[in-house]
Amino acid sequence: MPSLRFPPTLAWHGTLLRLLDQTKLPAEEAYLDVENVAALCDAIKRLVVRGAPAIGCAAAYGVLLAAREARKGAEGCGGSQPVNWAERFNTLCEQLADSRPTAVNLRWAVERCRATALALHKAGKPIDLIEAALETEAQAIHGEDRAMCDAIGTHGASLLPAERATVMTHCNAGALATGGSGTALAVLYAAQARGTKLAVFADETRPLLQGARLTAWELAHAGIDVTVICDNMAASVMRARKPDAVIVGADRIAANGDTANKIGTYGLAILAQHHGVPFYVAAPSSTFDLKLADGSQIPIEERARAEISQPQGTLNVPPNAKVFNPAFDVTPAALIAALVTEKGVLRPPYRESIAKALSA
Repeated sequence: MPSLRFPPTLAWHGTLLRLLDQTKLPAEEAYLDVENVAALCDAIKRLVVRGAPAIGCAAAYGVLLAAREARKGAEGCGGSQPVNWAERFNTLCEQLADSRPTAVNLRWAVERCRATALALHKAGKPIDLIEAALETEAQAIHGEDRAMCDAIGTHGASLLPAERATVMTHCNAGALATGGSGTALAVLYAAQARGTKLAVFADETRPLLQGARLTAWELAHAGIDVTVICDNMAASVMRARKPDAVIVGADRIAANGDTANKIGTYGLAILAQHHGVPFYVAAPSSTFDLKLADGSQIPIEERARAEISQPQGTLNVPPNAKVFNPAFDVTPAALIAALVTEKGVLRPPYRESIAKALSA
């Protein structure tokens, strides 16, 4: 995998989590230092950090922040009584896990780290040892995500032509959305590294323009030919330019392969099927939720009216008009040619291939 020429999405600095503030890209490369759970929850809700894998990595460090806050709270209650620490710690973990509902990686990371902490607590280990173990666990999750991104890129690149490839993508599923090189964009970085000449069409991704602001910023920094198009241009561009593939990321994948991703993904999948273009979803195993039989059970976050009615402070919708602003839609498995994971490329029937891959 090539060395990416832009700053990391998140970095742990011993006492704080430093986040690249994605709300300010591409105009400004600014950072937010997070030292407590409330600040991290706010950063996740405001999309300072976004993308299911990146949120999971941030949440892992957030559980360490929760443990430190719980210790301070217990000491403030007149002594570090175990019950005070555990109750406060669990409350903070729940606040963190509930900060966004759709991305399954968030709760997955919280529960993995919380289980580590509570097992040590039950064994009577001191709080400082629990905090040290949580730091190790969070760093492990971050490292695993980097490795998963690289593996996804390698597996996915095999699906593209070796010499030249034209690809369409939606939203941002790159380094900005993960702890490593990305999911969908990791495929492009791996293809670039092997010498493939790439041309990428990036949907702007309304209403928050993650494609225009973030994907284009990433790909341009990586030296990849990228063209931003309005979301409603996708059909015409697909017909005229005949892309070799559409590759997107995912925030949650049900047991049958139905996939939740940024709003507009479903429509792009329908267009891809109509034009005979393979539609691929790239995601790590932590994005799969086998407790959900199909996509109808995936919770869909509805975001603030102002994102549509008043973007960047400009009033676009009259006050007496309603706004509907779901952040995600669900693409049926039947529209997906393959799921690209760190464990390999999964093909239909997905219920069987997913279960087999994840059990391994």
